[in-house]
Amino acid sequence: MSGKLYLCATPIGNLEDITFRVLRTLKEVDLIAAEDTRNSIKLLNHFQISTPMTSYHEYNKIEKGRKLVEKLLSGKNIALITDAGTPGISDPGEELVDMCYQEEIEVTSLPGPVACITALTMSGLPTRRFAFEAFLPADKKERKKVLDELIQETRTIVLYEAPHRLIKTLKELREFLGDRRATLCREITKKHETAFVSSLDGLLEYYQTQEPKGECVLVIEGKSQAEKEEESRKEWMKMTLEEHMKYYEEQGMERKNAMKQVAKDRGTTKREIYQKLLTD
Repeated sequence: MSGKLYLCATPIGNLEDITFRVLRTLKEVDLIAAEDTRNSIKLLNHFQISTPMTSYHEYNKIEKGRKLVEKLLSGKNIALITDAGTPGISDPGEELVDMCYQEEIEVTSLPGPVACITALTMSGLPTRRFAFEAFLPADKKERKKVLDELIQETRTIVLYEAPHRLIKTLKELREFLGDRRATLCREITKKHETAFVSSLDGLLEYYQTQEPKGECVLVIEGKSQAEKEEESRKEWMKMTLEEHMKYYEEQGMERKNAMKQVAKDRGTTKREIYQKLLTD
């Protein structure tokens, strides 16, 4: 029988946030795969956990992943932890999970701290629908592509950023998205935790004179549906009424239904569209 992989969420700042289940699991498994053993040993020592550790990080995740899968297949139980938070969320983990499923190895996730959800819930912005983008890509072309996509995003946007890149990222977000409501959460769960509820303009103004410190999570308001509809309406209005009607009729829509859709696109009534078509 093969062993089991346990994805264990660890504190993102406050050690009291670790769960009893994670502590028990870390003591009971045969091996702990850690993103940085030098960092994780402090956590294990604090809770008096003596389970053997091995490194599993971004730069050895494929080669080491194969070795971990071999151990799992031999019957060993392994816990995966990162420096902070939940494995697989902007941290190593997803590749190992995929490898395990390919070999029909059981995987379970032990819930706990994750910075993006913690920041979202304390942001004051809508939480029902959100888009998590983690860190924006470093590659300029890929970064621009993501920012272009975010322009039309109606869900609340959650981003991670390091303090030394914060101002640059805020400027890019302001350029692409315009001024939006935004909350900057930093040092989450730690002594100096702050949630700066403002806007992109407000955050930029503040950090032009204050040095950013601590790991940051940016929570940004999505584009409103009304704003999207207004932009769409402006695009439709570039067409003549006849061109607009033809667009739908060429798709097989009956004239009556086409008028109804054209009226909706232009923010008017079907009766008004009908009268204009008669007089034109």
